[in-house]
Amino acid sequence: MSPSATAPVDAKQPPAPQPQGGLDRFFKISERGSSVAREIRGGFATFFAMAYIIVLNPIILGSAKDMYGHQLDGGQLVTATVLTAAFSTLLMGVIGNVPIALAAGLGVNTVVALQLAPRMSWPDAMGMVVLAGIVVMLLVATGLRERVMHAVPTSLRKGIAIGIGLFILLIGLVDSGFVSRVPDIAHTTVPLQLGGDGHLNGWPVLVFILGALLTLALIVRKVPGAILISIVAMTVLAMIIDAIADLPGQAWGLTVPQWPGNPVATPDFGLIGEVSLFGGFDKVGVLTGILFVFTVLLSCFFDAMGTILGVGDEAKLTDKDGNFPGINKVLFVDGIAVAAGGASSASAGTCFVESTAGVGEGARTGFASIVTGLLFTVALFLTPLATMVPSQAATPALLAVGFLIISGSVRDIDWSDYTLAIPAFLAMVMMPFTYSITNGIGIGFIAFSVLRVAAGRWREVPVPMYVVSAVFVFYYAMPALGLT
Repeated sequence: MSPSATAPVDAKQPPAPQPQGGLDRFFKISERGSSVAREIRGGFATFFAMAYIIVLNPIILGSAKDMYGHQLDGGQLVTATVLTAAFSTLLMGVIGNVPIALAAGLGVNTVVALQLAPRMSWPDAMGMVVLAGIVVMLLVATGLRERVMHAVPTSLRKGIAIGIGLFILLIGLVDSGFVSRVPDIAHTTVPLQLGGDGHLNGWPVLVFILGALLTLALIVRKVPGAILISIVAMTVLAMIIDAIADLPGQAWGLTVPQWPGNPVATPDFGLIGEVSLFGGFDKVGVLTGILFVFTVLLSCFFDAMGTILGVGDEAKLTDKDGNFPGINKVLFVDGIAVAAGGASSASAGTCFVESTAGVGEGARTGFASIVTGLLFTVALFLTPLATMVPSQAATPALLAVGFLIISGSVRDIDWSDYTLAIPAFLAMVMMPFTYSITNGIGIGFIAFSVLRVAAGRWREVPVPMYVVSAVFVFYYAMPALGLT
């Protein structure tokens, strides 16, 4: 008889949760300590936290002109943006089985609009994005992307996660109007200020403050659905205030909390497939074209990496060594999203850090992504409704989630080893200070490699870290070398 057969049963050991049907088994909902209700709430919270992209991406891309003076149609851009988000998020739910939503990446769309398009046609620029997505998928297929992620020390990963927490906190404060950029005309070295003029003025800011207090109070009380309850409640309050106070539309930013006259909009698929894979190389030359693809690739590669690590850690999807089981599937879907964004003319799709809003609601599986993806699908026809939630109602979620990420990661950094602590510190502060996840990761990687060499511990640096650090050095040196 085997020892296991005679071993006493530990009465304190809780029984493994039993799947409640095929849906539960497929997404491992009970296994990951979640529930269908939590996943649904998480999917809604993520959608509302990132629905601004439906408005913002068309504004960024639609305001730029290509070398021929052509501009992309706003209505077609809305359709392309929503379609890409729906497709890639649903794919992440089914294949990756993680609560991570994807849409057109901020930062990458600016590169496409301001660096690529002015030197070629729009189809050429989007072809560059498709090529970057194909390269990402090749890196995943060869295992190189996963090896780079596994080469990152745990302390540096935690620093990246904290940086993301600070970054989304800053995003929430800026998007809500609680913090604003000081105009250059002020000639001050202080870049940010409280409110729009150094003071907290206006009803929209009040909505954000009340939403932040409500969200945090509900979290402290451990109320299920805290973030979603706050978003819905503050949207209703914003609609009431807007109706009574008769505020100008720009007071709320991009999304005005008004019930649309016609909530149904017919999608326009005119931009889908308008791509020229290699036409851009004829316009700018092979070397410059390769550098353009490299620029898009680098931004997509490391923005997604930081987001995946941060969301995975917050959702408790990493193992005891900080590794993310099954991450190759997640990375491959991210590569598909990059290519799909180019193919639809929405710019590169990428993992959204706002997915942490859903994780804050308890989402732990891809079923939350299915919910978010279906909401984006519905938004194809109900875009006016999707864009009526003002940022002041949605951004308190980012404030709360930023705290949760930071509080859960800071204690796990080895502060006694300066070759780990300093790179982690630089990664966490450079993300909000440069408004870029990629910059935080790049500077953290370079610092880690340099400091380990300086300490005589160069053998302890994984080869992929040396390679990626060298790539980042080249990337930052490109302007000085005249290669941009």
